[in-house]
Amino acid sequence: MREEALDWLESSLVDLSEAKEAHRRGSYHLAVFLAHQAVEKALKAFIIGFKRIRPPKTHDLIELVTTASIQLEPDEVEALSELSPYYTIARYPNVGLRKPWKEIAQGTSQRLLSTAEKVVERIRELFTCGDRK
Repeated sequence: MREEALDWLESSLVDLSEAKEAHRRGSYHLAVFLAHQAVEKALKAFIIGFKRIRPPKTHDLIELVTTASIQLEPDEVEALSELSPYYTIARYPNVGLRKPWKEIAQGTSQRLLSTAEKVVERIRELFTCGDRK
């Protein structure tokens, strides 16, 4: 496995850990942003490591899932399509929410973080097994 892919995966796991910590302390805007980053980096790690191509320069999680050719459950795809815009919405006022640090709910954060955990863990397991089914 290319070391670069493993670096992307490790970065994904760090972001996921930070997302959980942000959620625990009530920083839901930061939790969803970091959850997005964790999934994005895990998918890019997979693309580099298993597809052996440069990942597209995008933050669109659905485009990355398509490029990776990873099969996800329909509810996971739906959650990732919701998580994708939080790359921007969670960080900037008035992009989608006036004050994302106040307006992103605990339940939204928990649901999207849960999906991020599942997807990142699935990809981590593929790296561990060396299998991409």
